[in-house]
Amino acid sequence: MLTLLLGGARSGKSALALQLASAGTAPVIFLATGEASDDEMAAKIALHRSQRPPSWATLEEPVEVEKAFRDIADGTTVVVDCLTLWVANLLAARYDDDAAVATASAVAALCADRPGRALVVSNEVGSGIVPTDNTLSRRYRDLLGRVNIAFAERAEHALLVVAGRVLPLLPAKTALT
Repeated sequence: MLTLLLGGARSGKSALALQLASAGTAPVIFLATGEASDDEMAAKIALHRSQRPPSWATLEEPVEVEKAFRDIADGTTVVVDCLTLWVANLLAARYDDDAAVATASAVAALCADRPGRALVVSNEVGSGIVPTDNTLSRRYRDLLGRVNIAFAERAEHALLVVAGRVLPLLPAKTALT
């Protein structure tokens, strides 16, 4: 079962993913896509690690998430944190947009179809201003939107987290009928 948790930076998405994963009895693997590329990021990673139970395994994979996911045992709860950094890593690895979306769609299918729960965290970056003077920023924003849609299409639940509050998101076909 795939649950997608969307929201802005520091909205409570990751905390909610930890809470939901902790509520179950299955073993948990935290699949981290971030890399400690500078001191600030290293501090954020250390903080995130300190907030997880010591019994949880951590798997760090900045690019090959599909490959990493295939090695996780059925029935395990997986927390993927986060698509936002993963998409940035795909761009840095020179994926073209269509290849990145195809890869994301494959990972979303793995998350949705496997026995066990998958909690996937991502930022909603499309609600701000359009970065008119930066082509890469526009490309990143648009690509992350497409990746989020790929996951939302496969998700049993999609939740928008704002200021620690949760709003369930309805499928478009449900919302329109």
